[in-house]
Amino acid sequence: MQRTIFYLKIFILSSLLWVTSVYGLSLENKYPSYSYVFNEFDVDESYLYDDDFISFVLKNEKRLKKFYTRSLTRGQKVLPMMQGQLLDDGVSDLFIYLSMIESGFSTDIVSSKKAVGLWQFMPATARDYNLIVCQNYDERCDAVSATSAAIKHLNRLHKYFGKWYLAAMAYNCGEGCVDRAIKKAGTDDIRILTDNHLKYLPKETREYIKKILLIAMIGESSMIGLEDVVEGTNSVVEVEIAGTTSLEKIAKLIKMDIKELRNLNKNLKIPKKNAFYKITIPIEKVYAFYLRYEIPTIEVVERNHMITHTVVMGDTLEKIAKIYDADIDEIRVVNHLEYPFLTLNSLLVIPVTETIFNKFAE
Repeated sequence: MQRTIFYLKIFILSSLLWVTSVYGLSLENKYPSYSYVFNEFDVDESYLYDDDFISFVLKNEKRLKKFYTRSLTRGQKVLPMMQGQLLDDGVSDLFIYLSMIESGFSTDIVSSKKAVGLWQFMPATARDYNLIVCQNYDERCDAVSATSAAIKHLNRLHKYFGKWYLAAMAYNCGEGCVDRAIKKAGTDDIRILTDNHLKYLPKETREYIKKILLIAMIGESSMIGLEDVVEGTNSVVEVEIAGTTSLEKIAKLIKMDIKELRNLNKNLKIPKKNAFYKITIPIEKVYAFYLRYEIPTIEVVERNHMITHTVVMGDTLEKIAKIYDADIDEIRVVNHLEYPFLTLNSLLVIPVTETIFNKFAE
């Protein structure tokens, strides 16, 4: 009997581990941004497979996706400013998701505890950072001033705790609360501090950091157009690269076998170097692509001068374009040429650079 119970426990434990692993892989495919998000908050990537985190995602994912969409609409006017301020002052712009969780990007929202604004400052904390809080004027409702104060507060918390996820937790429940939890747990490991059985932190704070991570994963995947991609190991997505970039370079950047990448792009036609083109990559590689690939600056050639050319025997658009360092498509558009055929002795207008214009004008 005891042996049966022992094997039953082993079976249940193995099943739970298998389910956790499967859901973890599902999240990895659904939110390829997770690696970037976790890195910005100093969270180890293995947290994606944490039982409590997976359970939280399954329970709250649908609701937070709707909340994200509503908040994004409400905050579209203040978001660029907030992101710019965060980055300028050494805080990851992903902390906009902390503000989203706090206020839904409503500048004048008031909580039941009398916290106000985008960053939900209590009066005492607001005054600590020189925000005016009086009957006639509340600077917590000013997006620029409140964001500046939030940055100072977050930087101070990070300096004290050394990790961004701890700073976010302390933003919610106070540094004393987080301090006591770390001392009691004997570690600052996020998995231990957010464990729903150990309860070192208040439930609100345990869920608070999970909300921020999940909504950041939703937001960052949405930003690169992945919110509607069908899940699955065979899912692919298109990304844009410069004509100067080879498939070999992309394969190296996203750590993918070049043969597999070529197979996904069998019918690819590489354009001229001063253009962009789209390639297909696996969805699980897309965030590595956006993290590591920096689109080269393509020189824009301004051909805002015009010269004329009389078509002679043997002329082609390619030959004429080469003579004047011109662009074939521009020649066709300017001269309304539906087909690439030329008529002998006809007059063409050629868009050229100032240098070429001066050369032929001499």
